[in-house]
Amino acid sequence: EVQLVESGGGLVQPGGSLRLSCAASGFTFSTYAMSWVRQAPGKGLEWVSGINSNGGRTSYADSVKGRFTISRDNAKNTLYLQMNSLKPEDAAVYYCAKGCLSPTATMCPVYRYWGQGTQVTVSS
Repeated sequence: EVQLVESGGGLVQPGGSLRLSCAASGFTFSTYAMSWVRQAPGKGLEWVSGINSNGGRTSYADSVKGRFTISRDNAKNTLYLQMNSLKPEDAAVYYCAKGCLSPTATMCPVYRYWGQGTQVTVSS
C-alpha cells in the first residue's frame, strides 16, 4: 500500500522559513519522480515543485522559484521542501504526490497517490 505522510507545516511569519518532509512507503521510492502540490483556501491545486527519481533534476513554479528547494533522500525514502522567504500567498495545504516511473521527469501527467497534506500558515 502506497503511503505518503507529510510533516513540518506550521505557522511562520512573513520572511520566515519552513522545511516540509514527506515519508514514503509501499513502493520503490527511488524509481519515481515526486512533486509538491499546494492548495490555498478557496483556490485550486497548484503544482509547486518536482524532482526526478535520483534527485539530479528539479523544477519549480515561477511563484516559488529562487525561494523553495526540493530535495530527496532515497536512502530514507523521504522527500523534502525547504521554503525560505515565505510570503502570505504561500499559505496553503501542501501535499506530496507520487509521480511517474521515469528517470528524468520532474513533472508527470498524472499523480495517483497523495499524502494527507500539511498546513502552512504565513502570518504576522
